[in-house]
Amino acid sequence: MRASTRREFIAGPAGRIECAVDKPEGPSRGVALIAHPHPLYGGSLDNKVVQTLARAFVELGYETWRPNFRGVGATEGAHDEGRGELEDLAAVLKAIQTEKFILAGFSFGASLVARLAETGQPEWLVLVGLGITRLMAPPAAAGTLVIHGENDETVPLAAVMDWARPQELPVVVVPGADHFFGRKLHVLRAIVKQNWR
Repeated sequence: MRASTRREFIAGPAGRIECAVDKPEGPSRGVALIAHPHPLYGGSLDNKVVQTLARAFVELGYETWRPNFRGVGATEGAHDEGRGELEDLAAVLKAIQTEKFILAGFSFGASLVARLAETGQPEWLVLVGLGITRLMAPPAAAGTLVIHGENDETVPLAAVMDWARPQELPVVVVPGADHFFGRKLHVLRAIVKQNWR
């Protein structure tokens, strides 16, 4: 992402977990833990949506942690259909030892951080391209930012609306955006920064 991005390794339940860490220029407001899309479909901490989220949170003054899931990059272990990956996210959060944290994720990663939010008290939850067609997400707290592409071919907008409707949870729809927010990453970044609370 940036020349100043550093790699950290956290001990996880299935072995070491590789993380990319970026710090803001000034004092940190807290930590943003950002989860990437499905590892069996090319998801990694270097995904452009994940990097865009990290950039937005660094600009807002947060230290960002982007772990690779099991079997991706230098992270040990094998894909565990969301169970082990959730354990790994919890291990990273525990190792960071911070009381002020934001959880954010893209696609499969969004479903995982929604599950992780049930066990902790994040300051904010940001779900982008929520992958509920592959991994169901629990209801989210009021104030959660849900962002979805109008033309998402991987997770249809209607599926996300069906999930959000019973919760009366607003969904920010990016006109013309596909699942990967091609040519819309600047819009995604602006939405996160404008809605930060």
